[in-house]
Formats: sequence, structure tokens, C-alpha cells
Amino acid sequence: MTCAESEILMHALLDSELDAGHTREVEAHLETCARCAAHLQTYHGLQQAMASAQLRFAAPERLRRRIVAALPLPPPIRLPVAGRRGVLKGFMMGAALSTAMAASLVIAVIGSDGDQRVLGDVVSAHVRSLQADHLTDVQTSDRHSVKPWFNGKLDISPPVVDLTAQGFRLIGGRLDYVDGKVAASIVYLRRKHVINLFVAQAADVEDQKAKLQTMQGFNIERWTARGLDFFAISDLNTEELGEFVDKFETAQQS
Repeated sequence: MTCAESEILMHALLDSELDAGHTREVEAHLETCARCAAHLQTYHGLQQAMASAQLRFAAPERLRRRIVAALPLPPPIRLPVAGRRGVLKGFMMGAALSTAMAASLVIAVIGSDGDQRVLGDVVSAHVRSLQADHLTDVQTSDRHSVKPWFNGKLDISPPVVDLTAQGFRLIGGRLDYVDGKVAASIVYLRRKHVINLFVAQAADVEDQKAKLQTMQGFNIERWTARGLDFFAISDLNTEELGEFVDKFETAQQS
């Protein structure tokens, strides 16, 4: 394991999110690398400091009482005796409908928040990769060298396609971290624009067409195919990034 891989995984180690295999790999690396061990100790101290600090403010009980007292009371509703049963029935149906709508809204909000979190991870990983000496772990334009490099490092076998003839030069690959999981990143170059293609195990086996989203100035094409989630991110314009996705998928299907 390299220091770059350890740096990515040690945060998950602190949060107890790593599986047993990756935990052993990180711990073995830390035993032999004083630099990474020192980083882990620093992160652990920061984690403890944040847990012990008073970072939440609890509103006083008197504030709640003041708000309740300031709310206007609804006028009493007097119902005819004969109509109460119908009104109660309607109330129960309305309550059930409201509950169902609220549940749907919660699911939608959770789903949207989850998507934004994943896209945030993708953007962060892309930005990290643009820093010095972090773009590739294996640097080569030979897909027959890049694809085997991932063997044993992931639970998936990411597809590696050489699109040099189509204008997107393969320059290598690396391991990265997206949505709490280790992911493959296959790196391409379009003129001077870097394209990171992140590949991870899909939670949903159903294929989904590519969807374009923009975050922090980067364009992201996300799609699901063959049981894998794909995220292509770059500062390329939307047309060229869409062209990359089309050529990548065409090469996979040929």
C-alpha cells in the first residue's frame, strides 16, 4: 500500500467504515510508515477534540414557552352531532394522505441529499487528483497494464478502454474514495483537460442513462451500466464530456 492510498483510507479507518481486509492493509502500512502514523495520530486527536467540544447550542426552555405563548389560538369548532362521524372519517383519510405525502417527501429529500453528498465526494476526489503527484498510481496509456493493476485492490473489475484514437488519451489509473467506498479512477486527457472516470459498485442493478450535473464549476456525467456506477468529471464543456461518455459506452458494447 502506498502513502497516497493510506491517506485516503485512514479517514475511513477512524470512522470504522473499512472492511477487515482494507483495515489490515492500512494498519500494516502504518506500522512501517512513521509519516502516515503521525498523520493518523493528528486526525485521531482532531476527532476526539471535535467530539468533546461544545459545538451545539441548545435553545433554552423559556424560549420554547415564549414561542408557544405567542402563537394565536384557533377558534373552537362546533360540529353538528349528526355530521361528526363523517367529519372524523374525513379527518382520518386526510391524516393518512398527509402521512403518505410526508413520507414521500422525506424519501425524496433523503435521496436528493444522498446524491449531493456523492457528487461532493466526486468533486473532492477530482480536485485532490489535480494536486501534484496524485493524478495516477499507475501511469501508462496501455489499457492492458492499467486494468490488471486494479486486480485484488477492488471488489469490482473496472472496464478500461483506450480512446486515444477518438481524442481522449488514456494516461493511467488510481484508487480513490467515493461515498465511503474505495473506487477506481481511470484517467483520460482531452487536450489539457483531465477527465476522471470513477467506477464503483452500483447499489441499484438497473441501468440508468447518463445524467449531466454541474457542481463547483465541474461538469459531471453520471450513469449506471452492467452493475457499476460511473462518474465522469472534468472542466471540459458539456458537449465534449458527453462525447466522451458516448464513445466509452460504444467501445464497451462493441
